[in-house]
Amino acid sequence: MALYRKYRPATFAEVVGQEHVTEPLSTALSAGRINHAYLFSGPRGCGKTSSARILARSLNCEQGPTPSPCGVCDSCQALAPTGGGHLDVTELDAASHGGVDDTRELRDRAFYAPAQSRYRVFIIDEAHTVSKEGFNALLKIVEEPPEHLIFVFATTEPEKVLPTIRSRTHHYPFRLLAPRTMRGLVEKVLASEDVEVDDAVLPLVIRAGGGSPRDTLSVLDQLLAGTDGHRVHYQRALALLGATDIALIDDAVDALAADDAAALFGAIESVIDAGHDPRRFAGDLLERFRDLIVLQAVPDAASRGVVDAPGDVLERMRDQAERVGPATLARYAEVVHAGLGEMRGATAPRLLLEVVCARLLLPSASDTESALLHRIERIETRLDISIPADEAAVVSAPRPSRRQYVRKARVSPVEPGPAPAPPAEPAETAPVAPSGPPAPASESPPESESIDPTPPPAPTAAPAAPAPQPHTAPAAPPTPVAQSVPAPEPAPAPAAGPTPGEPDATAVRSMWPTVRDKVRERSRTIDVMMAGAIVRAVDGDTLVLAHETAPLAKRLSEQRNADVIREALKDALGVNWRVRCEIGAGEAAAATTSAAPTAEPNPAVADAQRAEEDSMIAEAGRVESAPRRDPEEVALELLQNELGARRIDS
Repeated sequence: MALYRKYRPATFAEVVGQEHVTEPLSTALSAGRINHAYLFSGPRGCGKTSSARILARSLNCEQGPTPSPCGVCDSCQALAPTGGGHLDVTELDAASHGGVDDTRELRDRAFYAPAQSRYRVFIIDEAHTVSKEGFNALLKIVEEPPEHLIFVFATTEPEKVLPTIRSRTHHYPFRLLAPRTMRGLVEKVLASEDVEVDDAVLPLVIRAGGGSPRDTLSVLDQLLAGTDGHRVHYQRALALLGATDIALIDDAVDALAADDAAALFGAIESVIDAGHDPRRFAGDLLERFRDLIVLQAVPDAASRGVVDAPGDVLERMRDQAERVGPATLARYAEVVHAGLGEMRGATAPRLLLEVVCARLLLPSASDTESALLHRIERIETRLDISIPADEAAVVSAPRPSRRQYVRKARVSPVEPGPAPAPPAEPAETAPVAPSGPPAPASESPPESESIDPTPPPAPTAAPAAPAPQPHTAPAAPPTPVAQSVPAPEPAPAPAAGPTPGEPDATAVRSMWPTVRDKVRERSRTIDVMMAGAIVRAVDGDTLVLAHETAPLAKRLSEQRNADVIREALKDALGVNWRVRCEIGAGEAAAATTSAAPTAEPNPAVADAQRAEEDSMIAEAGRVESAPRRDPEEVALELLQNELGARRIDS
């Protein structure tokens, strides 16, 4: 006799792992509160039909209704696990007798009184397979049954039972057994059969049973039938059940922990050579990752029964859990789980298994450093910016623009290293200008070299003598330079840096595309004007921008435009800064040298600049009405128009 039939429970007390069902039923039987219809639902092989037979036995016992049948009367013996059945208890397999004719016949038989017992009990197994017409035929008798009639519906899919039938029943859900409970049941059966097994066999049997007592006992019955003597060996169980050897799982996990690709693919080769199914190996590997994750989260998972493994295997698993981080294990589990879905029905499962292993060896996307580098690479690719090595260490130096080739004749001076903010650079060039009034524009690079912070001590003492000159020089010569350059007072003091906890200029540059997107949502015109603007520095609570075009720099500094940029910064970076836009360094130098020979601004040039500004804004308005046009191309066109206007003025 099969083990699942030999050890079938005969009373509610013998049902294992279903106390949430057996205890309420026992209490109801003891109190005499008996319903006319019951619904037992749950996975296959978890005791639904056995409990229905026990319920019928308890109801028709001579001492009943009682939760503990005597086992001596004719009804108890006939309804025992090894009995031949009873005339007043009918079992119907709805999978083959679920039509309307079968249910009509059952309905006609239900009206007859019991022949020998107290109740007539109808056990309908696989009740979800009864057709809708069959349920409708039973509906009236289930709603208003005779006093002697009791229905017990057993199903794995209670939602498919007709709602009007389900609402008339007492529903008791059955569950799968936990590994610890299943281990106790298997050990009890092995002790009764006088058979010994290796320690590693029980986890294989329990895992193969999947929590179902009937399936687990069937697997154990197969192992006992194929053993010689009174002991089941691990290798025999491994070959019969088709499970993956624990040693191969350990080799694969150790190779992943050491990032050894050769060892990992060697383990895959051993799996194929041993004749194991690649999909089964992937499933067992996923189970191992699950056990490692649980061991990291719950150190005493083995004593709690959450992780079931022999002692030596548990030690190896604890060592592996210490060498592999939780984030890595979670990523491994996700990759293998996705690979299992791809391997379903695949014609080349080994190839897919090797692809999954290759994915496991890739760098983790959750690594903080690699994620940051990837974000920076995406931003630089989007902006197409190349940062030279000599400017990487100078935070305040202006970045090269994609449209720099338009201004090949202009050279931007390099700012001094110690000054953290570029707005101080034009103010430092102002005291140097009076020392050589007739100097041409080609002398701007020597001016930047003369203020280099690393000259010998002797030259540094020389500029200290004419230090009072900047206070007296503006009285005699004209002051066009002071009109286009910020005030010289804050030049000796370095610009204030960002508030602690807020982003600096480098962080703002990295998030500048996001800021542009926020500005574009509010005004496409302002976004077009910002096409040539770069982040120069963060001066306290003020963001200093630099623009190569003077009219656009002036427009961006207006309050209404600066407020739009300010709101965009608040959305993108969470800061509440003021915004100031200045003319680029090369533009300021050119304006200084061109304005030096003249004492007063030329009215014609001013009119041309105003006309140029109006044309640029009008062009920006036309760009706003055509959202599909690239803003950078529009800005490039505006710059080319500006160069043409300046050639005409010159």
